[in-house]
Amino acid sequence: MFADAYHGKRVFVTGHTGFKGSWLCLWLERLGAEVHGLSLAPPTDPSLFEQAGVASAVRHTIGDVRDDAALTAALAKARPQFIFHLAAQPLVLDSYADPAGTFATNVTGSINLMQAIRETGTRAAVVMVTTDKVYLNREWDQAYREDDPLGGHDPYSASKAAMEIAVASWRDSFFSPAKMAEHGVAIATARAGNVIGGGDWSANRLVPDLVRTLTGNQTPTLRNPASLRPWQHVLEPLAGYLWLGARLAEQLAQGGEQFTEGWNFGPLASEDYRVGDLADKFLAAWGRPGWSDVTRSDAPHEAGLLKLNIDKAMERLDWRPVWPFAETVARTAAWYRGVSAAPETARAACLADLEHYCARAKVLGLPFAL
Repeated sequence: MFADAYHGKRVFVTGHTGFKGSWLCLWLERLGAEVHGLSLAPPTDPSLFEQAGVASAVRHTIGDVRDDAALTAALAKARPQFIFHLAAQPLVLDSYADPAGTFATNVTGSINLMQAIRETGTRAAVVMVTTDKVYLNREWDQAYREDDPLGGHDPYSASKAAMEIAVASWRDSFFSPAKMAEHGVAIATARAGNVIGGGDWSANRLVPDLVRTLTGNQTPTLRNPASLRPWQHVLEPLAGYLWLGARLAEQLAQGGEQFTEGWNFGPLASEDYRVGDLADKFLAAWGRPGWSDVTRSDAPHEAGLLKLNIDKAMERLDWRPVWPFAETVARTAAWYRGVSAAPETARAACLADLEHYCARAKVLGLPFAL
């Protein structure tokens, strides 16, 4: 069902030039989908979008989700059967520098998309991507479930929590599952953990920062090495998004079990690690162990302890993580080492990781096979 769900289907991806968006487009191309993308220009230099030649996999439109007219026009042209909304201002520290812009992109941009769906009469399965940081973080050793209170100390987290509320409001008001036969829209939100993987070049993210120091022959530095995060390879939540989209499409076509709600996609409970743990494993895989702590007491607030409970996705979606933490880190380090030496291999490196991931998922009896 997974492979067939997207073959020959029209898929609209916002934020397709970003790290996660680029990986998603490569996977959708491999599944035989007709991919349409709307996004700003690639946000980093280098970028995975350009390194891996993702433009060849996408009908590519440069645009801003804050521009409601441009977004509506692109959606009308694409006539999608699936929508994956990844466009966002995704960085906590950047949200302190530009809180208004963060809210405009993450909240207003999402509302613009939902309004465009209404105005164009689009009938589609829709996955709206938020973050693990949507929860009211009490800094306790408890994994957050989908029905826990939303919150957000920093503007990024608060904007994503506000996005969750906006999506729920539009779903209740305009895309009610009880009237799905009339409007033809099944809409859900997806909350992923901290992703790593080849091709992330963002500033103020752990793995890209490590790579920049390693390739520049500098000593790696860490801020908040004791902070605990739900680390996972980027393919893990993307498998969740794609499988959730397939189940939403099934709900649209056949009715029955409903998936129009929020979903967590993170690591197993035994696989939560600290910033320092990830750095140690990554540097060991690179062959350059050792880092220094540059934590500042006056730095902007970042959560110290964050865990996701994924029982719901495991039980109701039959989704679960495929790669353990050690393999995730080893494969990520291998991607960067290989591509740093030979940039032209980026696309092949992504596809090799994708093939291995899907093969392992098949062995585990999961539906994410190519």
